[in-house]
Amino acid sequence: MKKIIFTVTNDLSYDQRMERICNTLANANYEIELVGRLKKHSIPLTKKSYRQKRLHCIFQKGKFFYIEYNFRLFFYLLFKRVDVISSVDLDTIFPCILVSKIRSKKIVFDAHEYFTEVPEVTNRKLIKTIWETVAKLCIPQVNAAYTVGDSLAEIFTKKYHKNFEVIRNVSTLSNHQIIKSSPEKIILYQGDLNEARGLEQLIEAMKNIEAEFWIAGDGLLSEKLKQLAINFKVDSKVRFLGYLKPDELKILTEKATIGINILENKGLSYYYSLANKFFDYIHAGIPQICAPFPEYENINSQFNVALLCDCDVPQIIHSINLLLQDETLYKKMQEECLKAKEFFNWQNEEKKLLKIYADVCK
Repeated sequence: MKKIIFTVTNDLSYDQRMERICNTLANANYEIELVGRLKKHSIPLTKKSYRQKRLHCIFQKGKFFYIEYNFRLFFYLLFKRVDVISSVDLDTIFPCILVSKIRSKKIVFDAHEYFTEVPEVTNRKLIKTIWETVAKLCIPQVNAAYTVGDSLAEIFTKKYHKNFEVIRNVSTLSNHQIIKSSPEKIILYQGDLNEARGLEQLIEAMKNIEAEFWIAGDGLLSEKLKQLAINFKVDSKVRFLGYLKPDELKILTEKATIGINILENKGLSYYYSLANKFFDYIHAGIPQICAPFPEYENINSQFNVALLCDCDVPQIIHSINLLLQDETLYKKMQEECLKAKEFFNWQNEEKKLLKIYADVCK
């Protein structure tokens, strides 16, 4: 049985993509271990079909966290039985490359995003230069690579002279019937509360929308957004739910009326994104308000599952109210969601994943 170790910098509990990937490979008779980090408020891990390991770090954020985590990860991997190391994103690739060279092990790179172009990095010249140097040194040396969408795969293939396959962040197809049990009009955002996600604009827009706005996630903007809801006098409409486990999030999403996936064009990572939530909303049968970026435009041209909307308060108000008030349009978009999920689902996507690792493990 070949052993694959995946490395991430999150605390494992809320990572839907890694849960799907690890389950698929574990079910295909690989021995899987997922390594992340222990945070101050991490919840206990639940039992999975694969092994999970959290590394304890003294530093919790910033450059000292990345230095410490990479140092600990290097020594952890150096002495573990492993056949293939799979680095997830640039922030874990350096120790993975070092160990793979020292121990003559295969290495795979999984790019969840365009790391050097996220808003937190792209406007910080020194930090961006460091991560770009890491990418140029490390990515060409991997045995296989994949990312979340066609646009990023094309960019990375040209930039790093390494072929990138596409493994989308799609949900698992379920046959259970979705029953909308909540009579309330619920607008749902799921994900990190970070800059350029349109959350400030959405909270302001709630002044002119008769519905509840549920925010399932947490992040750097959490306290600012809570204060903003108070300032705009919409705090009675806005609910901050924090991070939810994947199973809990799925149940909540199916209760929602409209999904939110709005982004500002601040960096190529957002512009070429294809988020997990985009497919979660589709599989829950709920139309969404979505950024008019290439990957979303492409899928929406095939299946009209979203109203494409700039990150602009008047446009957000118009788009959400249109879906809330136009029952015919809403029903047509629900039907499009049902068609789309038959095409975009993990059962189709995992076949490509299995081939990548089968080829690497030959």
